[in-house]
Amino acid sequence: MWRRIFSTSTSTSTSAPAAFTSKGKKWDALIIGGGHNGLTAAAYLARSGLSVAVLERRHLIGGAAVTEELVPGFKFSRCSYLQSLLRPSVIRELELGRHGLKLLKRNPSSFTPCLDGRYLLLGPDAELNHSEISKFSKQDAEAYPRYENQLQRFCSFMDYLLDSPTPEVSHKVLSFTDRMRDKLQKSIFWAHCFRRAIFLWQKDMVDFMDLLLSPASKVLNNWFETDVLKATLATDAVIGTMGTVHTPGSGYVLLHHVMGETDGDRGIWSYVEGGMGAVSSAISNAAREAGAHIVTNAEVAQLMINDDSGAVKGVVLADGTEVHSSVVLSNATPYRTFMELVPQSVLPEEFRCAISNLDYSSGTTKINIAVDRLPQFQCCNPSIQEAGPQHVGTIHIGSESMEEIDLSYRDALSGFPSQRPLIEMTIPSVLDKTISPPGKHVINLFVQYTPYRPSVGSWEDLAFRESFAQRCFSLIDEYAPGFSSSVIDYDMLTPVDLEREFGLTVAQVPFQWVDPHLSSSQASQLWWREHISWCNGLGFTLLNAAC
Repeated sequence: MWRRIFSTSTSTSTSAPAAFTSKGKKWDALIIGGGHNGLTAAAYLARSGLSVAVLERRHLIGGAAVTEELVPGFKFSRCSYLQSLLRPSVIRELELGRHGLKLLKRNPSSFTPCLDGRYLLLGPDAELNHSEISKFSKQDAEAYPRYENQLQRFCSFMDYLLDSPTPEVSHKVLSFTDRMRDKLQKSIFWAHCFRRAIFLWQKDMVDFMDLLLSPASKVLNNWFETDVLKATLATDAVIGTMGTVHTPGSGYVLLHHVMGETDGDRGIWSYVEGGMGAVSSAISNAAREAGAHIVTNAEVAQLMINDDSGAVKGVVLADGTEVHSSVVLSNATPYRTFMELVPQSVLPEEFRCAISNLDYSSGTTKINIAVDRLPQFQCCNPSIQEAGPQHVGTIHIGSESMEEIDLSYRDALSGFPSQRPLIEMTIPSVLDKTISPPGKHVINLFVQYTPYRPSVGSWEDLAFRESFAQRCFSLIDEYAPGFSSSVIDYDMLTPVDLEREFGLTVAQVPFQWVDPHLSSSQASQLWWREHISWCNGLGFTLLNAAC
């Protein structure tokens, strides 16, 4: 059986089109990286009449939002696998539906099987939620709508922040007119925030601040008594992080449960027909229609900086090609951008220290699987081979209590892949018939926790990788006997692979320069201050990564 457990591109680099590299050509804006954020920026800039070029290192666009057919007939969403947080305004303004984006709503959205034969289904149906939670606790069934309503109110407050440009601190010398305009814009922004804060009232505002700062375990323990309900909700707070339910601030991520939406329905996470690459494809279609140029196999090696003014003047590609522009946007991570692409002499040491010490720790491994049949869960009727409600949404494996989640985390904290990993399983082919052969399915496993550098073993070791994959499959077997035997093939992306192939910063060597007078909060403030100054003064912008 062919098993693609090392993930490397087999495409060869191609030279950029002549029109792209013609001598004397200067673009209004260059964008490093063709992920969905970079493509979105390209679409908006091109629509405003600017000449824009996107430079993508890989052989295909999309960054972490890609679809790849690694097993013949099976199309994997290799990294991201669900859509909800793409802002509705972007979908509407770029007319992504017209450009091919089709969202498939999931109902129910969550299924948690238990080894004792019980299970919990949750979704947008309030009656279903009440009935399901009542199997465990009448009190929790009554509390759950109030919990969701409070999160909805908090999200209404957050909507304005997400859709508005935040005030920037300028270090340039401004004219009197520009200073007045700047103060007016900032006043309007903060006035809107203050008005929304008033609408929350005092208790909700206190609860909101508590949610932002508290561990998810504290928030959920205050609301509910049922272990399986709390654990199901807690996975939203730790997903993708190297943190636990007891990590301060993890409560904020609970908002992601309801922050996004699909076609106007709040809190609905959807599959994308054709896989997540269809999101990037639709955005790129909008960008190209507006006149943007998108070039693949174009790895940026370094930014070009004017020696006299310190302003950016373009980029140098890995093959030595120079591409000129006075405005460069980066869809790469802050570490990759400022520590690797910007010449070292350009930035203050304090700033480089702050960037280097940003915490990128991630204990996530993604396993994409081709199977010849659906998993049959013991807690449901295993004799029925058809797809049921348990197959539609996110399936939570190995998370029947918050204590189990914490134990999985502690394994990785000690340098070992979790003995009983935390697994979120999705089966998009239940709703999307375009990504697998008839009767067969694509399964995504989002797995935690896997340390970047294990204390024993290495992700470069085939046997070590295979051992962990089989550990995950065996855990699923406990809930759905026979799952392991249904696996045709799989693609495995450990933290090392995600960094190497997709350019995601997962770990980096700490910066050696240390200022003993610089506190962590000052370092954070310095990062934002210098980041904004760099954007304004040098014509360089960092695109924030978003799901």
